[in-house]
Amino acid sequence: MDSTPLRPASQPHPDEGHPPPPEAVPVSWKSVGPCNSLREPPGGLAEASAGEEAHGEEDPAAAQLDVLRLRSSSVEIREKGSEFLKEELRKAQMELKLKDEECERLSKVREQLEQELEELTASLFEEAHKMVREANMKQAASEKQLKEARGKIDMLQAEVTALKTLVITSTPASPNRELHPQLLSPTKAGPRKGHLRHKSTSSALCPAVCPAAGHALPPDKEGREVDTILFAEFQAWRESPTLDKSCPFLERVYREDVGPCLDFTMQELSALVRAAVEDNTLTIEPVASQTLPAVKVAAVECGSTNGFRAPIDTTCALSGLARACRHRIRLGDSESHYYISPSSRARITAVCNFFTYIRYIQQGLVRQDAEPMFWEIMRLRKEMSLAKLGFFPQEA
Repeated sequence: MDSTPLRPASQPHPDEGHPPPPEAVPVSWKSVGPCNSLREPPGGLAEASAGEEAHGEEDPAAAQLDVLRLRSSSVEIREKGSEFLKEELRKAQMELKLKDEECERLSKVREQLEQELEELTASLFEEAHKMVREANMKQAASEKQLKEARGKIDMLQAEVTALKTLVITSTPASPNRELHPQLLSPTKAGPRKGHLRHKSTSSALCPAVCPAAGHALPPDKEGREVDTILFAEFQAWRESPTLDKSCPFLERVYREDVGPCLDFTMQELSALVRAAVEDNTLTIEPVASQTLPAVKVAAVECGSTNGFRAPIDTTCALSGLARACRHRIRLGDSESHYYISPSSRARITAVCNFFTYIRYIQQGLVRQDAEPMFWEIMRLRKEMSLAKLGFFPQEA
């Protein structure tokens, strides 16, 4: 039994109205496991205090043991709570770090997208300005070309009108000299030295030489008859004029007249001349005597003190013969010139006249019946044949 005397029930408790300290109130505890201790519910504490009040206080050693248990349990709870909170804090810090890294990555992505957007916007504006500038330049160039084209159209219309006027006034019997520039060159030979034959006697003895001298017989004194085969081929070509030499009409003319007339000794240059004539890109130019090559001889032989012969004779580029070349040809846009003799010039001119006339027919500039057109073509073929045989009008 405890030797401590019990206080009378009637005496007031010095700490009445206040809860007793933990050391003074004996509480029973029970262990729920090796690491956890729980306090019993308040009802159990009330019952225990009532029993203790009824039976008296327990042994002070037991009370001290309970206090120690309570303190150890509280420390253990605090340590476990601290560890739990630290773990939660560590997880929270880890999540915060991950979110910071994600935010940083998204921020970099946003900055990159903004930079790309700015570059794309700048490039789009630059491309738009470039397209507008090119469109303005193309529009200006198109307007300039349109203006030039309109001017060319007006000029071509005027030229077509003038050509129609010239063609209408030209007939096979009396060709227009402005339409055929080759007719403007002098065709009459100069006076010959020595004895002269009587005009009637000369005409009677050599009627075939008269065309070569430039004195063609009048049409009413020249007999002619239409070849039905040639006329049929011409009419078939006239229905659909073309420069294709595969058609029967032009194939015959090429075979019988154009080919032989342009067949010179220099075959390579002859082929170039023929192609230029077909393409209408050949140019014949008169040459002044000062531009011809001169041959240096003795001063006594030429009768001059400068030691140069009069520049008259040179070599024809087509025949290869030394002749008096007063003309030269140029092929297309080439700057090269080739000196040609009067005979070569006559052959080229005859072929050019034929091609010029059939081009006028193809373009619809010749408004005549079929028979006059046919006889004009026959006359041009006759000129090619005579030029091939060596007959050509002499120049003054």
